[in-house]
Amino acid sequence: MQTNPQAVLPHRYPFLLVDRLIAFEDDAFHAIKNVTFNEPFFQGHFPQEPVMPGVLIVEALAQAAGMAVAAKGVASEGAVGYLTGIDGAKFRRKVEPGDVLDLTGRIVTFRRNLCKVEAAAHVAGELAAEAQLSFMYSG
Repeated sequence: MQTNPQAVLPHRYPFLLVDRLIAFEDDAFHAIKNVTFNEPFFQGHFPQEPVMPGVLIVEALAQAAGMAVAAKGVASEGAVGYLTGIDGAKFRRKVEPGDVLDLTGRIVTFRRNLCKVEAAAHVAGELAAEAQLSFMYSG
């Protein structure tokens, strides 16, 4: 299992939002993102009270799911996953500098080049966000 996101994801700074894949077993994954004050989005997103944008939390979940798909080995080598759907997204708590975002979920289906994932982001055991994500793989 590759734990380095740069080895399996096409994203790079400042848009790489996963630091490491911690575990992948039985279609379930756990990755982390250390949220630091140096993140470029904090300069303009509520600068008086820095909060990680919800859309970037969803993107972090999508990238963690992409690492899980790579670990599972079901997409062809070099294939890129494109986010095609976000269902049932809910945001439950703010994510702030200093938080460790635990990105967890499971691959629900992978057929041909289509993938569905149930994912959640937690901070210190508290649910921050959840969504069902869909992807199309090409390449």
